[in-house]
Order: sequence, then structure tokens, then C-alpha cells
Amino acid sequence: MFGLDRASRTVRRRAAALAVTAAATAAATALTGAPGAVAAPQPIVGGTTTTTTAYPFVMQITDASQNQFCGGTLVAPTKVVTAAHCMVGETTSSVRVVGGRTYLNGTNGTVSRVSRIWIHPNYTTATRGEDVAVLTLSTAMPYTTAPYVSASDTAVYAAGTTARILGWGTTRSGGSSSNQLRTATVPTVSDSSCAGSYGSSFVAAEMVCAGYSSGGVDTCQGDSGGPLLIGGRLAGITSWGQGCAQAGYPGVYTRLTTFSSLVTAQVTS
Repeated sequence: MFGLDRASRTVRRRAAALAVTAAATAAATALTGAPGAVAAPQPIVGGTTTTTTAYPFVMQITDASQNQFCGGTLVAPTKVVTAAHCMVGETTSSVRVVGGRTYLNGTNGTVSRVSRIWIHPNYTTATRGEDVAVLTLSTAMPYTTAPYVSASDTAVYAAGTTARILGWGTTRSGGSSSNQLRTATVPTVSDSSCAGSYGSSFVAAEMVCAGYSSGGVDTCQGDSGGPLLIGGRLAGITSWGQGCAQAGYPGVYTRLTTFSSLVTAQVTS
């Protein structure tokens, strides 16, 4: 996840990959505008390696040169759900979506241009909520899609429920990148507990927390926009957090039930 508040972590998550792939740290710093953003993209903390065969709906979101900076979830052949903060400042010509590619340095899979970027119209920063975006692809992905929660599925977030996280982010805050897709499981956290960690930055109607009180397992820089799966359905979007896997600071994810109807309107458009 990102840095000190997960909004800055948000910036780091996206920019970290750009810094590595650009190989020009000064230029990367200018792009990110955030100290520490030049750190390499990092994978799931405390997780294990996996493949896009096991999770075919997990997409890499890359720049035009196929350098990954965020993740996304394929919910229809031409529709990918990701985080709004991943798409701020991007255009349809600057973004690609890569499916079926387990390794960042791979050349297999399907690469698609993006024909439309929808960002929640009220989005400003990740810590204020509305951190959801939908990409429309120019090329249909030939992979299994993920079902996602409906507006009425609020019970899925009951505290202690097991959730799965996936991504290509760092294995520790400020650490080195993982070339292979990684995954881990984390328990959801009660709204009151999450508010105790983050205060007014946690907006319960639009966010959900997941992680262990002792830390150790979390999403990290480079994982933004990727899925939080509960019961095999997309229930959250990796959004922000205090550092990565810190005790007392669970990861914060977009609460997708709140935005399910808006996502559906984009998926069916």
C-alpha cells in the first residue's frame, strides 16, 4: 500500500513502477511529485507467488511501453475495474491493459489499448473516498471475468471475514519489486477498529479495512487498483494505507458495494 497516509501511499504505488521502468530517478520524481516515489514497485507483503492461470481476471495496468504501475480486475471482456487514483492524469493513449501475463517481464498474454477511462466524478484523493475507476478496452480479453458484489451485499464485510489480495506490488514498504504475481489472505476489520487507526480519514460508507492487528500481511506500493476478493467476488479495490503491513494499520480498500450500481452502469454502457 502507500505511504504515510494512504493517499500518499497511493501516489507512491502508482509512481513507484514508473520510477523503476523509466530508469531515470530524477524524471520519475518529477512525475510523482512525492518524496520516496522513486522506490521500486513492491509486491504483496507476506504473500506467496501465484499465476494469472489461477486468477485470470487480474490485469496489469501499464504505460504505453507496458511498464506496470497498477492492477485491475476484469469484470467483463472489455471492462476493467481499478482505482481512481491510478488513472488521474492518464489518457486513453497513455495506458495499456495486459491480461494473462504472470510475470512483469513476460511477453505473453493479451495487450489492449484503452478506449475510455471513467473516474468517479467526485474523486479528489484516496483518503476522501470515491476511489474507483472503470476502463473500457479496445480489445476484448479472452479470460474468465470476476463477478463483483451488488449494492445489497454489505454483509460480506463482516469483521473477520477472509479476503484475498493480489498484485505485483512490493514485498515491503520501499523494498524491491516482485516480478511474479503474488497473493495473500487477510481478515476484514471492523469499521470501528479501522476508524481507531485512521481517524476521520476512514470513511466507512466508502472504505473497508483488511489486515492483521499485528501487521505482516498487506498490499503495498504497486498493488493499487488490484482486487480484494471475498467469497470469490470482487468486493474491494486496493486504495491506500499507512506504510505496508504495519501493526495497527490495516490496508484500506474501496468498498465496492457502495459503487456497484455506478460500476454496472459503466460495464453495460
